[in-house]
Amino acid sequence: MTSFAAAITGIGLVTPAGTGVEENWQNVLKAKKTAARDPELTGLPVDIACRVPGFSPARSGLRNAWQFDRYAQFAIVAAREALADAGHQPGAWADSARVAVVIGSGAGGTATLEAQHRILLEEGPSEVSALTLPMGLLNMAAGQLAIDVGANGPCLAPCSACASGASAIGIGREMLRTGVADIVIAGGAEAPVTPLYASTFARMRALSRRTDTPETASRPFDGTRDGFVLGEGAGVVVLESEEHARARGARTYGKVIGYGASADAHHVTSPHPEGRGAELAVRAALADAAVSGSDVRYVNAHGTSTPLNDVIEAGVIRRVIGPDAAVSSTKGVTGHPLGAAGAIEAAFAALAAYHGLVPPTANLEDPDSRIDVDLVYKEPRAGSVDIALSNSFGFGGQNTALLIAP
Repeated sequence: MTSFAAAITGIGLVTPAGTGVEENWQNVLKAKKTAARDPELTGLPVDIACRVPGFSPARSGLRNAWQFDRYAQFAIVAAREALADAGHQPGAWADSARVAVVIGSGAGGTATLEAQHRILLEEGPSEVSALTLPMGLLNMAAGQLAIDVGANGPCLAPCSACASGASAIGIGREMLRTGVADIVIAGGAEAPVTPLYASTFARMRALSRRTDTPETASRPFDGTRDGFVLGEGAGVVVLESEEHARARGARTYGKVIGYGASADAHHVTSPHPEGRGAELAVRAALADAAVSGSDVRYVNAHGTSTPLNDVIEAGVIRRVIGPDAAVSSTKGVTGHPLGAAGAIEAAFAALAAYHGLVPPTANLEDPDSRIDVDLVYKEPRAGSVDIALSNSFGFGGQNTALLIAP
C-alpha cells in the first residue's frame, strides 16, 4: 500500500496564543497562560475563557467585518495568512475551479444567533437582522472565505463537533488524492465564548471551576484537572499534492500522510470507556499511512483537561502508539476552541515536526498517576519528529486522527 501525502505549504493561526504563526508558536513553546475572567461571562457559574488577545478585524485588513460573525472573521484572517505563507495570491489562480475550501466548525455563528434571538424576544421580529442567517450558519465561514479568495472549487463545511477542523484537513487531503482539486484551503474556526455556550457546558460540568486561579485552569493530564476552559480561534492550512508544490518550488512544513475517522457509537457526550472509537481512528490513520504505531514520535493529544478524556486517550496512545512517543496537549495554552481545535493542533503538530521541537503541556505540574505515557511538560523537548499524530475527538463520539511527517 502506498500512502498519499498532502503537502502543507502554508499555515495561518488566530488563537488565544496570538494572531500569526510565529507568535502562536513562541507562546506555545513558552507554555503561556492565557485563561482569564471574561467580562461577557460575568455572573455565570463559570466566567473564565481563553480569548484571542487584541483581535481587530480592521487591523487585520478585514473590511466590512460587521457582516461576518466572529468565527468567520477568524477563519478569513487565518486563511489569508496561510495563503501568503504558501506564496499564493488570492484571485490570481491559474484555475480557480481547482481551488477548494473546507472549513469546519462545531458551533458556527453562535454569537450572532444568540444576539438576534435576544432581539427577537425583547424587540420583536421586525428588528431581527436580515444578516442573521448569512452570519450565523455553520457553512458561512467557508462560503465567505471562498468569496474572499475567489475559489470556485468545492466548498464544504464539515461539522463533527470538536473534531471538525481535523475532519476538514482529512477531507482536504482526500480531495487532492482523488484529483478533485489542486489546492485546498482547509481548517476550522470557532467563536463559542458566549453566555449560552458557557452556561451549557457549565451545566454539564465540563468546564473547569478553578475561577479563583483561571490562568492555571486548563491543565491537561494533571491529577488535579477538573474540566476544560472554553477557547476560540481558527487554524487554516494550505494543502497541495507534493507534485503541485514541487512544480512551483513551494516550501513545505510537512505532509499529511494519514487520516482516520470513526464513531464511538456509545454516548452523545462521554467517550467510550475503553477509547474504542478513538483507537479505531488512530489505527485507521496508521493503516492509511502504511506505518506502525511505533513510528510515531510525537502525539499532539486531544487532551482537553477533563477527568475522563485524558485518562482514556492516554490509554489509547499507550496501546496503539506505545510508551516511547512524546505526548503533549497545547490546550494548556489555548483552552478548548471546540471545532477549531483539530486544525489548530494539526498546525502545531506540523510545526513540531518541521522544527524538531515538541511543545510542553502548560499548567501540568503533577501528572495523573493513571496516565502512563511520556508526557512533555515544563519545557519544550528537542528531537527529530519523524511522524506526529494529532488526535481530535468530539461530542457525538466523532473521532479524527491525522498523521503528519516533516
